[in-house]
Amino acid sequence: MSPVAMHMSDGLLNAPVSVAFLVIAAVGVGFALVKARADLDDRTAPMAGLVATFIFAVQMINFPILPGASGHLLGGALAAILVGPYVGALCVTIVLVVQALLFADGGLTALGANVTNMALIGTATGFLVAVALRRLTERGKGGLAAVAFVSAFVNTVVAATGFVVEYAIGGAGGVEIGKVALLMWGLHALIGIGEGLITAVTVTSVASIRPDLVHLLRGNNTGFGSKPLEVRS
Repeated sequence: MSPVAMHMSDGLLNAPVSVAFLVIAAVGVGFALVKARADLDDRTAPMAGLVATFIFAVQMINFPILPGASGHLLGGALAAILVGPYVGALCVTIVLVVQALLFADGGLTALGANVTNMALIGTATGFLVAVALRRLTERGKGGLAAVAFVSAFVNTVVAATGFVVEYAIGGAGGVEIGKVALLMWGLHALIGIGEGLITAVTVTSVASIRPDLVHLLRGNNTGFGSKPLEVRS
């Protein structure tokens, strides 16, 4: 067992826990699907497709953290900031399903846990942190970059915590929970730095060109007015 990657593989969780989180994931994704209808229109639908494609591409690129350990972008905070928490959760879910079915990245029996951690917990956490800090976006590009970085960092650590909790409940990998927790939290704190940098660069790049396409900056959603926030250099 290698508990340093966020994608759970087959056999890490016992059958009852795997089924339970598959149900949780199905309910959560179903709720997101219903709520996402309000956020999708002719302008945001193409953006959602681009976000899903970007997350899929970047997740395929691993970056080294320590010898024998690597990490990749989870994408929850990035998706939530750009297209909102519900559409963002769907984007990450689609990526995880495609990776599991076509690339064997993450086991099918663990798909529910992976979706719960990265698409539901990660996206929700990233969005809640971004909303809590969004007044910083009034300071321009630097403020938006800070919000994106912190949101992505926290998203990564909290999603890793979901992994730890699930393993504590029904771990079947033969490694004691204390070691799993230490590795997951320690390594994903480092991974979170890379996640934060990638998210900050991506979000500010989009906002510099089309701030109206950044969900967090929309005046009618953020409460900062009817016009999109201007991102100043």
